[in-house]
Amino acid sequence: MLPPREDWPDLISLSELNYPEKLNVCFELLDRNVLEGRGKNPAVHYGTRTMTYAELLEQVKRFSCALVRQGMKHGDRVLIRSTNTPEFVVAWLSILRIGAIAVATMPLLRARELKEMLRDSGANLAVCGAALLEELDKTLAEFPQVQVVVCGGTPGRHHSFEGWVNGPALSEPCATRSDDIALLAYTSGSTGIPKGTIHFHRDVLAIADTYSRHILNPSASDVFSGHPTLAFTFGLGGLLVFPFRVGASVAYVDKFTPEIMLRAVRDHGVTILFAAPTSYKMMMRDFGKGLNQYLPKLRLCVSAGETLPAAVFTEWKQQTGITILDGIGSTEMLHIFISNSVDDARPGFTGKPVFGYEARVVDSELREVPAGQEGMLAVRGPTGCRYWNRPERQKEYVKGGWNFPGDIFFRDKEGYFHYGCRSDDLIICGGVNISGPEVENVLIQHPAVKEAAVVASPDDLKGFVPKAFVVLNESYLPESDLSEDLKDFVKKEIAPYKYPRRVEFVSELPKTATGKIRRVELRARELGKA
Repeated sequence: MLPPREDWPDLISLSELNYPEKLNVCFELLDRNVLEGRGKNPAVHYGTRTMTYAELLEQVKRFSCALVRQGMKHGDRVLIRSTNTPEFVVAWLSILRIGAIAVATMPLLRARELKEMLRDSGANLAVCGAALLEELDKTLAEFPQVQVVVCGGTPGRHHSFEGWVNGPALSEPCATRSDDIALLAYTSGSTGIPKGTIHFHRDVLAIADTYSRHILNPSASDVFSGHPTLAFTFGLGGLLVFPFRVGASVAYVDKFTPEIMLRAVRDHGVTILFAAPTSYKMMMRDFGKGLNQYLPKLRLCVSAGETLPAAVFTEWKQQTGITILDGIGSTEMLHIFISNSVDDARPGFTGKPVFGYEARVVDSELREVPAGQEGMLAVRGPTGCRYWNRPERQKEYVKGGWNFPGDIFFRDKEGYFHYGCRSDDLIICGGVNISGPEVENVLIQHPAVKEAAVVASPDDLKGFVPKAFVVLNESYLPESDLSEDLKDFVKKEIAPYKYPRRVEFVSELPKTATGKIRRVELRARELGKA
């Protein structure tokens, strides 16, 4: 389960994070708000529904009681399969309340992937939205011990969520320790098979008391929203942990379109928005000059998952006057550890280490490289990587006490970190290194390009050359002249040797459930052709 202690990363201790030995995340995020007088404050908005902190606590107490009566206990794993709904929040908080471990899964996963997660996690109960039940049901013949609680719809042979939250209540949370496991978060699988990462109760609070407190500076009057799934740690932090840590509210949407997202921002007076870079681009594209009428109270935007192109940062700022904060985090580290700040956000910069974290750029011998030189990013802080059941992978991610997320960066003389690419996105063309994402960031500035992914394609002469997979905007046709135009466009914007030697037009790019481009699949496709 847990890797050997000697393979854990070094953790940075901070006086601000000197949590007590007995610590329960549910109590800190929910009960404490009620005890401190915020029980009547809104906690969750969902469509026309609003749930106060007191109402949410009552449902959590009842669901917790049902979990215990069903045999769930400290250390048991409980799978959650749901879109961003109040039911997800109730289930997640209840699981932690009784000392069990939440295993949230991406809504788009299929039966084959769910089987692997059930097998790996050892979960014996699942909370599932009715619309997502079909794929889970396909797995149950192999896992007869797994009980299922269905949210909405007809539960059939399963338990009813609605019945559970209308039953008796469990008043007191479990006396969990700060280093008890709170959640098992699976990576999105952008670089291969998803891996379970372990996070303690103290880790969940640490991301709120470092990144959120020092970068977002939220208050109880803020309204959070966004579209990242709560099963993704980017969404879990931004759309559950951060607002509840300060008694703010959150407006959920269970699917993303530019219109759905912007209507929620307008109707609920959203002040802090979490979204992917592509989403900001889509909102600008679809609403143009009418965008601002949907942002009456918005003060801050956050982007992660993929690096934020400088062009998107600049255009959004010019059009709305609102800053998008780029940042890099990982499921292994739980949330963002390098970020821009409100007063010092620059286009094309990832930023500086978040309060409590340290970062450096190192070579293959783990020696720090001079400013301006690219190398592997190494990071450490109050959170860190601990893989579930993967001791060999643990040794690859953690070296010398530092976490290695697998990203190529350079640090400038002022201490700002600049993203290069994933280490496996580095294309070595005739002995010269080319960053695929750098080429992508130029391509998407072309008016014909909706999305682009650039990977290494085998070549007899140079070993590998950059190849661009391009999704076109609707008014453009995939023609050879356009292919040459895109190549010339890149040559004019960055060093000519970086241009894509090959261009393939595609209807869509393969993506993970969190929206990350699966370049690993495109690379494998190219190797297969060779």
